[in-house]
Amino acid sequence: MNRIFGYGGRKNHDQLLQDSNKAMSEAQQSMQERISGLDTQITQLNAQLQTIQRKISGTKSAAGQKPLRQRALKLLNKRKQLESMRDSLDSQSWSMNQAQMTSDNLRNTMVTVNALKQTNKALKAQYGKINVDKLQDMQDEMLDLVEQGEELQQVLAMGSGAQDIDDISETELDAELEALRDDPMMQGGLADFEGEASGEIPSYLSGTIPSFVDEEPAPELPGKLETAT
Repeated sequence: MNRIFGYGGRKNHDQLLQDSNKAMSEAQQSMQERISGLDTQITQLNAQLQTIQRKISGTKSAAGQKPLRQRALKLLNKRKQLESMRDSLDSQSWSMNQAQMTSDNLRNTMVTVNALKQTNKALKAQYGKINVDKLQDMQDEMLDLVEQGEELQQVLAMGSGAQDIDDISETELDAELEALRDDPMMQGGLADFEGEASGEIPSYLSGTIPSFVDEEPAPELPGKLETAT
């Protein structure tokens, strides 16, 4: 039967809401047109009643006022009926507005729910790619590497540090000095040091200027420096 009327299958919730909103909008538009027509008729009746009221005021005799009053009574009854119809349509329009608002809220809620579903699905897909165990293992390995680096720095600092002077005893100091005095390699250096202390020119400064120097040779220096008197 649905195929005959153009519906190939059951409508989903979105289609039902769209059809409901469309039908509700058309019904409200038609109702507003009817209410506007009733307001126009009531306005015309009020204008006629005002005209009759002026005529009644200008008529002195009761016999002349009687037909005018009968006419005014009919117009008042008609206006009352129209006002009752307008009030009924106003109530229906208000009910339809409430239903329309409920439908809009439901549609907005469904949109929000669908968005939350899509977001939840995307988050699950992303978090599903993360292996928590592997991440924990990687963190543990990084901590181990940091600890190994700190131990390496401590070892290097210990290996490069000089022996503390306080660790050398007086006996070791005397032995080292005695060995340096008896060392033949240190005799020449010790003599030069004693010569400098006495004011004599060191042996390495005596003699001629090397050949790679372009200046004229300086006169020979005396063996001893004269001290100022």
